[in-house]
Amino acid sequence: MENKTRTFIAIDLPDEIIKQIEKLQSLISKKKFTGKLTEPENLHLTLKFLGEISQQKLNQIKSPLEKIIFPEFQAKLSTTGTFNFKNQPRIAWIKVSGRQVFDLQKEIDQALQPLFKPEHQFMSHLTIARIKYTKTPQDLIQTIKTLPLKKLSFPITEFKLKSSELKPMGPVYKTLKTYNLTPITP
Repeated sequence: MENKTRTFIAIDLPDEIIKQIEKLQSLISKKKFTGKLTEPENLHLTLKFLGEISQQKLNQIKSPLEKIIFPEFQAKLSTTGTFNFKNQPRIAWIKVSGRQVFDLQKEIDQALQPLFKPEHQFMSHLTIARIKYTKTPQDLIQTIKTLPLKKLSFPITEFKLKSSELKPMGPVYKTLKTYNLTPITP
């Protein structure tokens, strides 16, 4: 049986953004819930989840991604919220705004069109916590919605092809290839 690699395309975050997120996570952790905060080293913005793919398919996607020509840009932390299931919060997130995030995601979709279906509802977000259960769902949802988020801007200069190995303590991500965006010259 052929080995498959769990793969996705993402943007890593600068240290200043990770520090801001850690402050917000410490506020969430004061609330009673079962689940876990996303580890600082695992914080990222997923542009496209590719799933479990073969080595052959992995090799096939590298070249189309290299052909993407896209300028560097600024993105911004925007709002906080939750994805809920049956009135229970499941994912706490921070929205990343900036039209170029969506444009870059579409470029990636187009480049991989013959191999993968395009995203139907791309939501530019960072997962900051995964929640299994809370006795006070509305309180936790409200806490997350009203976190004191600084709407920091940060540069996007590259995107990465990454692998994810699921371990008992959580996922371990590895960068397989980095794709630089085109620097903007003044």
